[in-house]
Amino acid sequence: MDNNSLDYFTGNFTEIPNTTTAPPWSEATLLGLQVSLSALLAIVTLTTVLSNAFVIATIFLTRKLHTPANFLIGSLAVTDLLVSILVMPISIVYTVSKTWSLGQIVCDIWLSSDITFCTASILHLCVIALDRYWAITDALEYSKRRTMRRAGIMVGVVWVISISISIPPLFWRQAKAHEELTECMVNTDQISYTLYSTFGAFYVPTVLLIILYGRIYVAARSRILKTPSSSGKRFTTAQLIQTSAGSSLCSLNSASNQEAHLHSGGVGGGGGGGGGSPLFMNSVKVKLADSVLERKRLCAARERKATKTLGIILGAFIICWLPFFVGTLVMAICKECWFDPVLFDIFTWLGYLNSLINPVIYTVFNDEFKQAFQKLIKFRRCS
Repeated sequence: MDNNSLDYFTGNFTEIPNTTTAPPWSEATLLGLQVSLSALLAIVTLTTVLSNAFVIATIFLTRKLHTPANFLIGSLAVTDLLVSILVMPISIVYTVSKTWSLGQIVCDIWLSSDITFCTASILHLCVIALDRYWAITDALEYSKRRTMRRAGIMVGVVWVISISISIPPLFWRQAKAHEELTECMVNTDQISYTLYSTFGAFYVPTVLLIILYGRIYVAARSRILKTPSSSGKRFTTAQLIQTSAGSSLCSLNSASNQEAHLHSGGVGGGGGGGGGSPLFMNSVKVKLADSVLERKRLCAARERKATKTLGIILGAFIICWLPFFVGTLVMAICKECWFDPVLFDIFTWLGYLNSLINPVIYTVFNDEFKQAFQKLIKFRRCS
């Protein structure tokens, strides 16, 4: 390289003022950005805590919501509450300060809690979808097995899988316990663990969720289309009972009970004023058919809304967690690839945001939760 080239790169031709020097107000601006970011993340964390706490309190205090399906939703809320209490506050400090100053032990506990609770939150969505799938495709048989004990076993399996995914990193981090720690993150050099954890915590559950939701949508759609329209002909009780095997269990039970009551009433009232006369029986059967028809419409509307809610939850889950797990997998496989730390922080907090979205979706799109939640708020105001 000649002298002219050297002079060009060293700036000897013309003395140019150094414009890269940080202006005197840059530190104040940086501090303001840190305070603003801390406040924003603190608001997200506090909102996540309150929303999940309200869902838990609503289920606990409302007897109507004491069902196996709502037990799974409550367990999801507990998991998301743990994320907001034990993971997100420390993540605020780490995200804002850009350095780890809490030591190796706290790092181990925080990372293990992060992996465990976030994985458990994701897997809860799977068991909720699985429970919904069984309930809509095999209503008669599954209603007999749909117990609190079964729901508890499903939650237990979720936690066993989540813990098994979070434990391995503890073993190789202990070898560096004597070193001074400036950053706290899972070692992506362990490619085998990265594949195991990302597929176990996200990719496999996501595929399962998409398959389950697809089948739930098809089953719910076929049942909704089978619901008779109000302008159609009137069905007899026997016909409604026969076709209700493909509909919700509530209409089947109601129709069966009313039919049994009708026949017992007709036999018992045969000698009392023509209670068992054909004209009387036909009139009551028409009314019963209308009642069962209305019940079928209500159940179909509930199924439609429940399916829509599950679809929104699935969409929110994929949007929140896909960037983080794609980034994690790319960093482990492609050693030459580089992600801006700020971008990775955004991906991480987008995943945490899913713990806030879950309870909001249930309270907004689920009528039972909405009514119970409103009653709880009114009760608190009156007291």
